[in-house]
Amino acid sequence: MTRDVIITCALTGAGDTTKLSSAVPITPEAIANEAIAARAAGASIVHIHVRDPETGAPSMRFEHYREVVERIRDAGSDVIINLTTGAGARFTPSAEDPRQATRESTITHPEARVEHVLRLKPEICSLDVATMNFGSHAFLNVPAHIERMAALVQDAGAKPELEVFDLGHVRLARHLCEQGVIRGTPLFQLCLGVPWGAPATPETMLLMRDQLPPNAVWAGFGIARNQFPMVAQAALLGGHVRVGLEDNLYLAKDQLAPGNAALVERAVAIIGSVGLVVATPRSARALLEL
Repeated sequence: MTRDVIITCALTGAGDTTKLSSAVPITPEAIANEAIAARAAGASIVHIHVRDPETGAPSMRFEHYREVVERIRDAGSDVIINLTTGAGARFTPSAEDPRQATRESTITHPEARVEHVLRLKPEICSLDVATMNFGSHAFLNVPAHIERMAALVQDAGAKPELEVFDLGHVRLARHLCEQGVIRGTPLFQLCLGVPWGAPATPETMLLMRDQLPPNAVWAGFGIARNQFPMVAQAALLGGHVRVGLEDNLYLAKDQLAPGNAALVERAVAIIGSVGLVVATPRSARALLEL
């Protein structure tokens, strides 16, 4: 039997990638245009971060999110909007007093991290269930903050996409589902290959999948050169997939992707090659109970 596989496209992220590829969108207009192009290529969901239009640095400013969302909606696109809530969790300790954050830290209140979701009301938003070393800094999401953010976004009508980067995060997220913090059918995103989370291997994806709640809908991705192998792996294991310039800049070795649409097109080809069907936004909404 065949089935529909949802493609999410993560358009820009918050990493220092704009110096590595001119294709990474920076301005709200460019991010919105990439969303529309990704939808035309076969994505049903676009995962959105925003950046400072002048510097390309990650941003939490509401007006940037609003412009991106309004441009997508004004274009009449049926793509499902998924706004990040990951910003505001970075912490690096001061060398003089480790109890104090450095100026590079972004750690803030749960309410500030979801303000754009409450005001713009996307159908999905990410919810990181992860406290971990994330590259060179700590990524802090304590249970009380996760629970508060989950309540706020669900009351606003958004479905949380539970982003898990390691097996312990799956255990915590499953507990939140069992306690009723996460309402309805849960949606998980298995995030693999991020330093220093779980590696992007078939064994890891299978292990994490097997620990999900029985009724969960899930997707998975790998970063960098593992992006396309993990597309195939997630599709074969019964999940959905994610690609995009947030996670990977290349179509092949030494070949930069010209934009997000090219990465989506490669995912479409992989899904078709194993006899599965790419979901439309309409079928994705039904699968995710939006």
